[in-house]
Amino acid sequence: MVRFSNLVLAILNNSIQMLSVPSLALLVKSNRNIFLFLELVKGMRVMMEGFLKVEDVLENYTTAIYEKDVEKFLSMYSPEVHIYDCWGNWESKGISSWKENVVDWFNGLSEDGFLLNVEFNDQIVEENSDLAFVHCAVTFAAHQEDSSEKIRQITNRFTYGLKKVNGSWVIAHEHSSLPINMETGKGIFNLR
Repeated sequence: MVRFSNLVLAILNNSIQMLSVPSLALLVKSNRNIFLFLELVKGMRVMMEGFLKVEDVLENYTTAIYEKDVEKFLSMYSPEVHIYDCWGNWESKGISSWKENVVDWFNGLSEDGFLLNVEFNDQIVEENSDLAFVHCAVTFAAHQEDSSEKIRQITNRFTYGLKKVNGSWVIAHEHSSLPINMETGKGIFNLR
């Protein structure tokens, strides 16, 4: 039987695949809350180590928005972040300015009873040891929290500039955009 401490070490070392299915089944049978604890341990690992891969930042983006977790969302941004966003303000300079927008966004989602699923498409990542550049299409699909019914969906174009700080990738610059209908002057939301 796998000891609890060995399982925690396996999670921290990303080697859970080395544990056998029967061993995991016995462990779960002996403690039904183990997987909740393991998710907490994995979350603590990310908080302690940061984002080791650019893809970790994008995964955090997706889950933090779905969870409407402001602090988790902001954890992937540089304190000096510079953002050109499609909504509301021309730009946000610095994490405190960006936090105001994020709090308003997540509160609006909560008030409307929406969960937001995020999907990255056509993702291109170019990176070296200290800098990374990502461009992609990001689809935001709003679902009713109580019924999972899809309410609306938009796709924006995104560009991210990331830098490595103390071994962790953070977003230093973010730019989102929509194409404009030249006849109406309005953003085109449904090209994808």
